[in-house]
Amino acid sequence: MACSSGGEYPLTSSSSPFPSQSPPTNRRGRHSVAFSSLAFQKTMTSGQAGFRRKNSSHPTTLLELAQPTTKKANLSARRKESIKLPNYVDGHGRIYPISEFLSHPSGVEAILNTRALQSFESVDLKTYRCSLPKIQLLKFEVAPVLDLRVTATNEDCTVEMLSCKFQGSEAVERQNDHFSAFMINHIKWDANGSEPSLDVDVKLNLTLEINTLPFTLLPISAVENPGNLIMQTLVDKLVPMLLEQLLQDYEKWVQEQCEISP
Repeated sequence: MACSSGGEYPLTSSSSPFPSQSPPTNRRGRHSVAFSSLAFQKTMTSGQAGFRRKNSSHPTTLLELAQPTTKKANLSARRKESIKLPNYVDGHGRIYPISEFLSHPSGVEAILNTRALQSFESVDLKTYRCSLPKIQLLKFEVAPVLDLRVTATNEDCTVEMLSCKFQGSEAVERQNDHFSAFMINHIKWDANGSEPSLDVDVKLNLTLEINTLPFTLLPISAVENPGNLIMQTLVDKLVPMLLEQLLQDYEKWVQEQCEISP
């Protein structure tokens, strides 16, 4: 059936066959939308985004969201080693026990391995400041400085690290506030048994702050696992070397004592 022109509704016409419906003007209408948009712009400008913590009425700011969260990684390593202890006696029957050696300045230098140090000085009767050679860390030169306390008795000797600091540029020295280290080296011996032995027990602990991206986004284990592996590998290599060098210095000291008092 053909339609007359009077019944057509052109697309360009402003008139409509349906009732006109204006947008709602109630509380949730255009005025509410405009108000919410303005409020959001002000919130974004002031840095007070509307995020809220769970079970808290305090809003989390955009600045808080951008700041990394400080974490602490605890690294540790331990190594026990035992070696046969020689029994030195001169031709007159005089015994040179290792306890006497470790109480002598030569023994202290041996147990601190001063030959591997950049500098070495006495702070007090039992405490020594040891500066290690500079090492290249990333793009920085770092010189570790250790304060070590040596306590020797007739039965054992203990080396305890009192402090560890890095010397270098200002950026390097700022890192001293973000880590702490503790080390104890306990040496004991049994010279009266059928098989005299020297036992060493070295413990090393390091607490490191993690406060930079992207490490703050990772679980603590992502830092602790490889860190513990590196530290354990280092201790496993150093302890046997320390024992071997200690016995060599012990033998050298005995020879010097025999020459002094033939």
